[in-house]
Amino acid sequence: MLPALTEQRGKALQCSGAFATARASLDGIWTPPAEHGTRRRMSVYDETFAPGPDTGVPLRHAFGRFGTGVTVITTASRIGPLGFTANSFSSVSLEPALVLWSLANTSRRHDAFAEAQHYSIHILTDAQADLALHFANRGDGFDAYPHDIGQHGVPLLHDCLARFDCTHFAAHAAGDHSIIVGRVTQVAAKADGVGLAFDQGQYGRFQAF
Repeated sequence: MLPALTEQRGKALQCSGAFATARASLDGIWTPPAEHGTRRRMSVYDETFAPGPDTGVPLRHAFGRFGTGVTVITTASRIGPLGFTANSFSSVSLEPALVLWSLANTSRRHDAFAEAQHYSIHILTDAQADLALHFANRGDGFDAYPHDIGQHGVPLLHDCLARFDCTHFAAHAAGDHSIIVGRVTQVAAKADGVGLAFDQGQYGRFQAF
């Protein structure tokens, strides 16, 4: 038999939102307090796996669930100016100002960027998807896009949301990729504009709630 709750105590619990919790504690069954929302349920995924030699495709798809912005990184190399589209960009440190990005060891542009002492990272706008697609597929072809040549021969693309001019800080081997860390020496940024987004293999734009 449950101990009787007095009418006064019952009303106080109902008013406080804790009635379900108090009743459940008497029943021996836990129920989240009202302020914690609805009863918990087990999370269900469509696929669960341990990464391995045969899970490259689903692993890539799972990584792709994390939406990002899009950058084009440019540098001067022995074979001329090069561009590379990357969504692996991230800020690292404010003091000193450091950023990082990564590229596959199998990329034909890997060595040029891993060894580059100077390069620029451009944050693209939602109107620059064609530029992103171009440098995702090839490293040359700057003549099709407005740009200047910087102090160290680095192409500087026009009309981007922001640009970070960098010097080489470090390069780290990381599995089948290299992590490139750059020290930011100069920043150029616009006060407004909408960034190009990349999510689940598609380009788009961010929309606030």
